[in-house]
Amino acid sequence: MQTITRKSLLYKSEVEYADFCINHVEGCSHGCKYPCYAYMMKRRCGIIKTYEEWCKPKIVSNALELLDKEIPKYKNKIKYVHLCFSTDPFMHEQEQVCDLSLKIIDKLNTNNIRCTVLTKGIFPSELGNRNGYSNENEYGITLVSLSEKFRKNFEPNSAKFKDRIDALKYLHKKGFKTWVSMEPYPTPNLIKQDLMEILGAISFVDKIVFGRLNYNVKSSEFKYNKEFYNSLALTVIKFCRKNKMDCHIKQGTQV
Repeated sequence: MQTITRKSLLYKSEVEYADFCINHVEGCSHGCKYPCYAYMMKRRCGIIKTYEEWCKPKIVSNALELLDKEIPKYKNKIKYVHLCFSTDPFMHEQEQVCDLSLKIIDKLNTNNIRCTVLTKGIFPSELGNRNGYSNENEYGITLVSLSEKFRKNFEPNSAKFKDRIDALKYLHKKGFKTWVSMEPYPTPNLIKQDLMEILGAISFVDKIVFGRLNYNVKSSEFKYNKEFYNSLALTVIKFCRKNKMDCHIKQGTQV
């Protein structure tokens, strides 16, 4: 795998449900075609030139060294560190990425900094070792469908939905807090599906984040966008209340 170096790593997030964040990889082999917001931003800035380049991730070779310098600087300001917003920490079938992510989580935990982690890959079983990683870590998966046909079209190189759920359920049974990001949730002209069926498959988690699909031409052409997302957001809220789960509806989802 190719590598890059950076001058800094930890940064204060501007996302409404996150604190500090870290992105220790450039690009993502999952190749999501919603389209991917991170890819669009990197291409707009000229950092990434093509989709093919984006799908060949580059690891930040000096990530651990940067953390050794930055943790003392930010430690008193950090509530937790999120992995990741512009890449995937457990990128499917990318062993080097996964190994570095485990080392980063371990380093942060050793410094009494808890982590929240989000992936479209599969969580390694070693994260379930409560003696090895912080009991306060929270683990989440992105899940917007149960259809493998949809996944292959929109998240072509990501892990199967069932495998994601099974790995998350394992960590939940080990006593860790778990969550699901249902974003970007597709409109019916992209796929007709039962939201309650998806919610039923993840009813064991502690929190659900729900958000609309943006930046997609076909989705924007759907005639009843406003009504659709307002209705689904209310369904998610009611489901979470009934099952005593935390719920976060992303800004702009309800109008």
